[in-house]
Amino acid sequence: MFIQTESTPNPATLKFLPGREVMGAGAVADFSSREAAERSPLARALFETPEVSRVFFGSDFVSVTKAGGEWQHLKPAILGTIMEHFTRGLPLIEAGAEEADEPTSGEDDSEIVMQIKELIETRVRPAVAQDGGDIIFKGFDDQSGIVFLHMRGSCAGCPSSTMTLKNGIENMLRHYIPEVSAVEAV
Repeated sequence: MFIQTESTPNPATLKFLPGREVMGAGAVADFSSREAAERSPLARALFETPEVSRVFFGSDFVSVTKAGGEWQHLKPAILGTIMEHFTRGLPLIEAGAEEADEPTSGEDDSEIVMQIKELIETRVRPAVAQDGGDIIFKGFDDQSGIVFLHMRGSCAGCPSSTMTLKNGIENMLRHYIPEVSAVEAV
């Protein structure tokens, strides 16, 4: 098994591509602590490396965020953990564990909310997935025009995430949906 690595805009996060499906199309799982990783054998194993502070599973990648240390020293252990997990055929998420926090689709969503969700799903999420992260729609305040988004994976804590939100996502949403006035992270 050959696992490629890619850097992300967040210098504390590295993206690992095992050359196979991880979560599947559109599905993600974010583990921000050892405790949160209890439902995933791979995430638990990755947190055994003391410097690991966050693990994120995307459709075909695993992104790992470090709290300290140098990638040149951490990368071999992380590569070994990921390789061992997949070659042993272990489950990614244990049976019976609650599902990952996924974007929700409400039947009572307004036309504006449906447009926002569509743009996030088709334009934003694929772009941030390339950088090892994910963005989830959390709400829209129709009084103020503010869209609330939750950033996960390499996007969480990334130095450039504010620029991505304001200069990228906010400008795009305001262009296509005049009712949107701003975008905020939650």
